Amino acid sequence: MSDQNTQPTLLTAWKGAQARLKAAGVDSPSIDARLLLEAATGAGRVDILNDPYRALTAEQAQGLEAMVQRRLRREPVSRILGRKGFWKIMLNVTPDVLSPRPDTETVVDVIVRAFPAYATFDMIDLGTGSGAILLAALAERRGARGVGTDISTEAIAVARENAANLDLNGRCTFIRTDWAAGFADDSFDLVVSNPPYIPTGDIAGLDPEVREHDPHLALDGGPDGLQPYRDLAPEIARILRPEGVFAVEIGWDQGEAVKALFEAAGFADVKVVKDLGDRDRVVTNGPDPRVGPIPDVEGPVQ
Repeated sequence: MSDQNTQPTLLTAWKGAQARLKAAGVDSPSIDARLLLEAATGAGRVDILNDPYRALTAEQAQGLEAMVQRRLRREPVSRILGRKGFWKIMLNVTPDVLSPRPDTETVVDVIVRAFPAYATFDMIDLGTGSGAILLAALAERRGARGVGTDISTEAIAVARENAANLDLNGRCTFIRTDWAAGFADDSFDLVVSNPPYIPTGDIAGLDPEVREHDPHLALDGGPDGLQPYRDLAPEIARILRPEGVFAVEIGWDQGEAVKALFEAAGFADVKVVKDLGDRDRVVTNGPDPRVGPIPDVEGPVQ
């Protein structure tokens, strides 16, 4: 049999990787296999569809095999590739930051509903990590300026790099500090955060992609998962301007408890917003993005 007959093509490589990932119980094996194949070969989705019998070089096949082996060990695709899409932006991710998740886009949904496209406002992202929420908001709202804080020097470095790559570094700064420490009262129109909210005892039972590859500092919310919200609620009340909006991500079963903490801190009209999977995901005093029409996305105030 000739080498040509055994040489993998885009199609056979994709299907082979997909079958191996599926057999190992990996979620989304088809998507993961395609992303790894694209990274290994430089091909795009259109190439795989329109030129499926294009042969891989030996170097490309070896590169794909190495990445598939890493995924079989349950290393997330975002770690393997070093980047992750979030909202409408692409972010660099490292082991020092939480890999952004689609559920967190619910926070951005609240932001774009609360602040029309022409609005100018100041925001802060507490525990910014990769900068995902802040940078997605700035990309959507060109009149916004923002600050991201984190206690991790390494995370701050990642966020700054992402801001520069997206050409948003002229409208944001990143500061190493504990939550809002050092900021004056009534400083921001919008305060957002995706704090650690996994109860300490639950971390060992998380999927290996999370347990072994996300920084525990970004996961551990204390014995009941609520300690960060106890710390955040009064701080957010302090730095938020009158009529300002806050939005914090929560675990699916924490809605009422976190809502009560913010009400105890003096907030009114606090609500729990669900994600696209119909699970509680955000506590906010802003608009519910699942209710009512989407606001105008462009144009000046009439």
